[in-house]
Amino acid sequence: MNYKALLFSAGAALSLIACKNNTPETAEETKTEEMKYVEDSHTFARPNEAVVTHLALDIEVDFALKKIKGAATWNIKTSSEADQVVFDVYDLDIQSVQSNGKPLAYTLGDFVEHHGKPLTIKISPETEQLTIVYETGADARALQWLDPEQTAGKQHPFLFTQSQAILARSWVPTQDSPGIRFTYEAKVKVPENMLALMSAENPQEKNETGVYTFKMEQPIPSYLLALAVGDVVFDPISERTGVYAEPGIIEKAVYEFADVEKMVVAAEDLYGPYAWERYDLIVLPPSFPFGGMENPRLTFATPTILAGDRSLVSLVAHELAHSWSGNLVTNATWDDFWLNEGFTVYFEHRIMEEVYGRDYSEMLAGLTRAELLEEAVAIQKENPNDTKLKLELDGRNPDDGVTSIPYNKGYFFLRNIEETVGREAFDAFLEGYFAVHKFQVMDTERFLDYLGDSLISPEQYVSIEVDKWIYAPGIPDNLPEVHSNRFKEVDAEVVAFDVNGHIPSEEKTKAWTTHEWLHFINSLPRQMDAEKLAALDKAYQLSNSGNSEILAAWFQPTLRSNYQPVYPKVEDFLIRVGRRKFLTPTYMAMVESDKKDMALRIYEKARPNYHAVSRETLDDKLAYSKEG
Repeated sequence: MNYKALLFSAGAALSLIACKNNTPETAEETKTEEMKYVEDSHTFARPNEAVVTHLALDIEVDFALKKIKGAATWNIKTSSEADQVVFDVYDLDIQSVQSNGKPLAYTLGDFVEHHGKPLTIKISPETEQLTIVYETGADARALQWLDPEQTAGKQHPFLFTQSQAILARSWVPTQDSPGIRFTYEAKVKVPENMLALMSAENPQEKNETGVYTFKMEQPIPSYLLALAVGDVVFDPISERTGVYAEPGIIEKAVYEFADVEKMVVAAEDLYGPYAWERYDLIVLPPSFPFGGMENPRLTFATPTILAGDRSLVSLVAHELAHSWSGNLVTNATWDDFWLNEGFTVYFEHRIMEEVYGRDYSEMLAGLTRAELLEEAVAIQKENPNDTKLKLELDGRNPDDGVTSIPYNKGYFFLRNIEETVGREAFDAFLEGYFAVHKFQVMDTERFLDYLGDSLISPEQYVSIEVDKWIYAPGIPDNLPEVHSNRFKEVDAEVVAFDVNGHIPSEEKTKAWTTHEWLHFINSLPRQMDAEKLAALDKAYQLSNSGNSEILAAWFQPTLRSNYQPVYPKVEDFLIRVGRRKFLTPTYMAMVESDKKDMALRIYEKARPNYHAVSRETLDDKLAYSKEG
């Protein structure tokens, strides 16, 4: 089926998309092939007129002022009639713009909520490079400045960035669309006792000058620009993998990530060579708003996955999988977000199956299915269109699309295809998909064309109900089943506990993994007898769990059931941890059980520790105003 006629139907600006469907013979051919653009409503850029191709960044990180200041020098490619180039900026102080030492005229347009302002620079068709001198402002939403007491070591401050979805524009003037790719180099000056790291080739130890240089030779979109600065050290895991962390937790992190090289090998065996040379991770302070961020060559990871038993490393498999799905082949716009995340969840589960076995990966799939069905019901009530795979985010914050739908519904759509055509055929299709489209971008309609041309027949297209999965709200009736024998045993214990308060025996639970405990807790009624919960807590000390996933899951039934002994644990957790996946349901459990005053009291204390991404979500959910 041909969907290309739909490509130019939505949005106000443009995103990059390759139009060639044959595997490029060389990297040079990939760079020079003809490109088209589809509309992206979340950028002011006009890449048909002038598009960035390479960034040379020269900045200083000032912890005293909590500012980044310096210059961004961009190489640009222009059309023959171009007289301007447009960048995205958000709360940046633009001090000058020049080309070849001569000033260029520029204007800043009106502020648009979430988007910031367009920076329009006058150029000629001969302009090939320009330099923007700037400083970040107090509302640089990508930047999280941490005081020493907010770190593990308590001695030095810390800075990290979170550029996804459209926050890169708040620390670098850029064309901030996932469809516009560029290479980059950087020079970053930081305090002498700190290490700077980026989504690029990285140093592995501090130097005496505090000046670090970086190079990223593979083209990336701006949401993958990343910077971290802190008192961190490096420890290798294999020749091409390793971990950065604060000195006090490096040993724990290395233990937790011991299987990373096995994951890389498994991923390459499935879908082709790893294209980014090294795969390292950095464990960030607890305020990091996500589980992980797939910044190329350097995954940003939450410390909440350091469970001490390697039970939460599927998150690492997920971020590693992004090295193919997302970083190598990127969604053209944020409406196509499922092409990044649905593919990545599918790939994550396949990596985990290769390393730990089918029983293990099916438990993950079972948790994924349950999360999808539960969250879809909640999203249906607020905005049914957000349960479509092809999102409709025009005029909205693209972060609104970060729900379980692109991840989990996307995963089950791909699993449905696999179960229809067979794993061998689907694996061959995916390996070819990544090879053909590497360092390019993809939109939903073009993917469906490629799927129809390369894998499924018209009859299979109908039987899978592709259009319903992509364009209709809700969860289709042909949602694949998950078969986990280990979860069936847990289900029997849930029933016994719910009906008569029977506590699962230590003999049965001693072999349970984190995933079985999560399935048990998540299967409990939303509200139940607090005495039953107290007995379970006494037996297994769930309120004192050192596993953040288990603890956050445990808060849901206990808060809704008014189990008061958990309240101090909830407050301590919410003040320490900034991961939005845990924060939102926990605050909502308080609100939905008539404890909004408690939620607001805790939020008032905890909010300064949260990244802007988490604050924006919770300000809205809690109807919070700093003015009271």
